[in-house]
Amino acid sequence: MNWLTILCGLQLLFCVLKPGICSEADDFKTRLDGSVLELDESNFDSAIASFDFILVDFYAPWCGHCKRLAPQLDKVAPILAGLKDPIAIAKLDADKFANLARKYEIDGFPTLKLFIHGVPVDYRGPRKPDFLVLYLKKYVAPDVSILGSDSAISDFLEAAGTYFPLYIGFGLNETVISHLAIKYKKMAWFSVAKDFSEDAMVLYDFDKVPALVVLHPNYKEQSVFYGPFEDEFLGDFIEQNLLPLAVPMNYETLGQLRYDDRKIVLTIMENEKGEKSQKLIKLLKAAASANRDLVFGYVGVKQWKEFADTFGASKNKKFPKLIIWNGDEEYFSVIGSETLDGEDQGSQISRFLEGYREGRIEKKMIEGPSFMDHMKSTIGVGALVIIVFLVAMLMLIRSISKDDDEPRRGSTRRDIDHGDSSDAESSDSENGARKKEE
Repeated sequence: MNWLTILCGLQLLFCVLKPGICSEADDFKTRLDGSVLELDESNFDSAIASFDFILVDFYAPWCGHCKRLAPQLDKVAPILAGLKDPIAIAKLDADKFANLARKYEIDGFPTLKLFIHGVPVDYRGPRKPDFLVLYLKKYVAPDVSILGSDSAISDFLEAAGTYFPLYIGFGLNETVISHLAIKYKKMAWFSVAKDFSEDAMVLYDFDKVPALVVLHPNYKEQSVFYGPFEDEFLGDFIEQNLLPLAVPMNYETLGQLRYDDRKIVLTIMENEKGEKSQKLIKLLKAAASANRDLVFGYVGVKQWKEFADTFGASKNKKFPKLIIWNGDEEYFSVIGSETLDGEDQGSQISRFLEGYREGRIEKKMIEGPSFMDHMKSTIGVGALVIIVFLVAMLMLIRSISKDDDEPRRGSTRRDIDHGDSSDAESSDSENGARKKEE
């Protein structure tokens, strides 16, 4: 008796004992017509049990972000329902059904959770319809796709799209990269080509096997790795190539940088679309190729002024300027190499890197409230609430300590504590629900 027989027997026994649940599950499957399913406390468990993959939108009717997300989910629902391994889309009014919200630790709206065979996983990917579809398709795809011909390689690339980097192992056994494919599944596509022609070798620019080719279709970049294929070297190559050589800074790439421990060489320019800026970006790519222990990024003040201003762009308007950022609240300028002049910028970049590695740096702190916006966009709302709460508690403790050192007049501690409690309860009752909105 194999495991499949055992599982089928258990499912049959469960349906005998709980016929209502099984009939509801069958009903949900027949209703997978591309519409968003409306869930409540009576049908939530049966809906989760009905599908191998179901994305649930925990929303609140008053939430503005939720109202903007809803039509986008309506748009992708029929596409995801039509996949070979369909993904259902559902929604739950978490404000109304608070018990379920607490059970799944919903602390902000909207919150998306993908249930994979009943196990919830936080969805932190893109929410624009096209990218959301590509992102979710990765969850139902094999960890490593096996490709048996040139046409299979082409079909794989077309199905994967251009949002994520793609790794193709030519002449590699899938077991060599399978554990890394699982580790980075949310960030890249992985495959091995078992059979391919010399034309494929020319097309993907490698001249011997085994070879691991990584493609960044969005940035028209590719790299080749010929080994050694031990975990340490292979893991470094995959991790360092998850991002393009020069990363344009925006909300999505800022989120991706959370998973990268390398320091960031950030170039702030006036307009990243300008002709001079495009030439500079090519120089940054060359520098990045020779310094893979660093991430090279760039941002135009015209494209994202708020982000550039956190590094003092408004105070010093001489561009382009170079800094080293640790991805947190500190950044470093290199003494004598703060900006790039018009001539021989490649050599100036080299001197900047040399100065950084030799320690000729000045530490600075990011500026302005806009950094909190960047934090909010790249970390969970729950984590941000905890940070704000801890800061508030620290301020409260300091305030109480100060009050204890001063003589009190016309009141007792009990009176004061009671008053604080009443104010807090009043404030919570008026604002508690609204604070959940992202």
